[in-house]
Order: sequence, then structure tokens, then C-alpha cells
Amino acid sequence: MEDLHTEFKASFGDEVIETLVAFANAKGGRVVIGVNDNGVPVKTFSVGRETIQNWLNQIKTKTQPSIIPDVEEVRVKGKAVVQFSIQEFPIKPVSFRGRYYKRVKNSNHQLNVSEIADMHLRSFNTSWDYYLNNEFVLEDISLEKVSEAIDRLRERGYRIGDDPYGFLLKSDLIREGKVTNAAWLLFKKKKSVITTIELGRFQTHTIIKDSQRSQDDLLTQVEQVMDFVMKHINKEVIITGSPANQERWQYPLEAVREIIVNMIIHRDYRSASDSIVKIFNDKIEFYNPGALPDGITIDDLLANRYKSTPRNKLVADTFKNLGIIEKYGSGIQRVIQQFQEMGLPTPDFENHGGGFLVTAFGKEKQNVTENVTENVTENVTEKRFIRIVNLLRENKSITTTKIAAVLTVTRRTIVRDLETLKERGMVKRVGPDKGGHWQIVEKAIDK
Repeated sequence: MEDLHTEFKASFGDEVIETLVAFANAKGGRVVIGVNDNGVPVKTFSVGRETIQNWLNQIKTKTQPSIIPDVEEVRVKGKAVVQFSIQEFPIKPVSFRGRYYKRVKNSNHQLNVSEIADMHLRSFNTSWDYYLNNEFVLEDISLEKVSEAIDRLRERGYRIGDDPYGFLLKSDLIREGKVTNAAWLLFKKKKSVITTIELGRFQTHTIIKDSQRSQDDLLTQVEQVMDFVMKHINKEVIITGSPANQERWQYPLEAVREIIVNMIIHRDYRSASDSIVKIFNDKIEFYNPGALPDGITIDDLLANRYKSTPRNKLVADTFKNLGIIEKYGSGIQRVIQQFQEMGLPTPDFENHGGGFLVTAFGKEKQNVTENVTENVTENVTEKRFIRIVNLLRENKSITTTKIAAVLTVTRRTIVRDLETLKERGMVKRVGPDKGGHWQIVEKAIDK
């Protein structure tokens, strides 16, 4: 029977070479010549003295890089037929007359430009984000954001003595004075349509209650998307009788964050499509440009039967070093486990429209007040303000980096919160940024 690695042909022709190329670009396979689609020998098939050598010459001259399959005469139901076998080619993709093919189930499919590029990059164990981009210059990079990343790495035990520029050099994020795609994605100063994520809270599939657009650097986007989701999902406050009541969210927050991080890391930033997050009453849809890599199926994903192949390796490495992801290839299993522990259905994972779609299902909570449901972000932020003030009260010289580490948010979030607290007249800075200290305005807080 024909399958991912086997094809039957009644006679030799260009279709045989096309199939061998598709096998070479995948995991290898065999073409049996002289049998029908059911694998039954064709009575009229015969092989002349020079036939096989002529076929090999055609395969060699019509493919680039040239491939030469193994060939042998085998007997099927007592009749001699020819079998060509090809292994996965080390340098991909291989073309047939300038066209590139891949094997999908039991048929050949022509590769598009993006798939050709991805396959070539994977052959050299690299990725698109590693390459220098002449459209970007060093002035496009925020050294302040790089410094924040260095501070986070030092808190995690990394010994980094370099300034931001030296760190970028040693991390391969800039080379020869030029900027890689990864450096720009991670630390760009300005918003850009290239990183657009559209966020929406839907009352129905056609009525939008709230929307937001994120176009910042990737590290900032993790917090922006997470904040938007938390603003629009339900939260129960469970009265326990103890001083601290319990909070139970509609979805496991760690799993949601894992989905968001994976969406941002594995996105195909060459695509003109945007990432999209749609929040409904009982589900959240996370769509990302860029389907699963060839050779990894949804079943492989769910069974944890695959080798992680990040689409953007430098970005993934940076996220891993910063502790935003734990290790490659384990995130999906944690997501599934956390949903199951909450008694929720396993999220749906599917290749969809040239991209990847994750649908997370939750339960509608009918006993949650509208105020709590619609203003979760505001409540979370207010609680963070209180914790910041308490930290300042304990240590008036505490740094924004230390506060961010204690509250497990970015330093930029803390800087923004402190500006809000200053505008409210609740805190003020005495002295310079370095060497100064914070002062709490107790009267303003008592109000």
C-alpha cells in the first residue's frame, strides 16, 4: 500500500523522479516500478540491459543537487520489478527541474517559497532570525531594553560583565556591526506592523466588546497579551473563612502564558498575516502565522513524540535564558496537564490557513459579577501598586529591577507603575536615579 514512504509506478517517468525528490526532502522512501496502484505486478513490464543505468542517468541530470538512489531488482508475486530507494538528503531542498516537492501522506506537494527557505535553513541548523537584516541599524535597537535583559540574566545567576553592545555581540545578535532579525525583534525601539498581534474580546463571533493592537518588541508583547487576556476572562473569589480568600481563574494562567509565549516565539515573521487572539465567553483562540514544521504532526505534538525545532532559534534561546520558557519541547505537555488538572478539556491544536491555531476551552462562570469579570486587569494592577508601596516602605532604596524580580514582572512594568503612583501623589523620588531614594506620601495613601 502506498504511504508516506512508499509509492508504486507501472513504468518509469518524470513522476518517479518527482517522488524520489519528495522522499529526499522528507525522511526518505522507496518507489517500486512495474506494479499498479495496488502493488500488483504489471504483466507488460520488463527491464532491458541498459534500462536501469539510463534511468539513473536521468535522475542524476534532472535533480539539483544531484541524487543517486539505491536500485535493485526484486520479485513481487514471482515477477521481477525494480525498486529505487533514497535516504533523507543532508542538504535540502532537492529540486526536480527547478521545482521542489515534499511528501505529505501518500502524495507529493510542491513547496512554496517560505517552505523552501525554511527547509534550506534547517539543513544548516540555523533559522531566519539568525540572519543579518540590512533594513535595520544599531540605532533601531534600545540599549535600555538590552540592559534590562542583562539584569534579568544576572538575577538568574549568569555572569555577564559586558555592556549592552558587548552582550549583543557575544550572543550573536549583532555581527559585523549589523543587526540580526532576532536582535530587532527582541529589543527594537519602535512599534512595527511586522510584530502586530490583534487582540479582541468577542461577545459573539461578530460583535466585538473590546480590542487592542500590540506592535512592540517580543518581550513586551508577552506581558501585553497576558494583561489583555486576564482583563477579559472570569475570576472567582472563593470565601474560605481565612484572612486570605482564594482566587480561581477561568483558565490556568500558567498554561495560557505558555501558549502566548509559544505563539510569539514560533511565529513566522516573514508572513504578511498577523497573530490574532480572540476571547469568547467560553473559549480563547490563539492564531499564529506559520504551521508546524514538516515531519511533526498534531498526533506527534500531543504524544510528545517529536524533536523541538524552533522557527526562530535565537529568539527561543533568549527566552529560555531569561527563564520565560523552561526547555524546548515540553510546553505543550505542561499546557495539557494544567488544563486537565482544572477539569477543563484539552485544548485543540491544528494547522490552519498556513498557520497554527490553539483553542483553549473554559467554563462560563455565571456567578461572577460584571465588575470582577470586566475589570480584572485593573484589580491586578491595583494589587501590584499596593505591593510596590509596601516594598518601598521596607526599603526606600530598592531598585526597579529588584521590585520586578520580586513581583515576577518586567522592569518596564514597574517603571510604568511607579510613574502612575507618582502622578497620583502616592510616592515621590528624592534625589537622582542613582543614589536617591523613594518617599511614600502617607496622606495620599490614606485617602
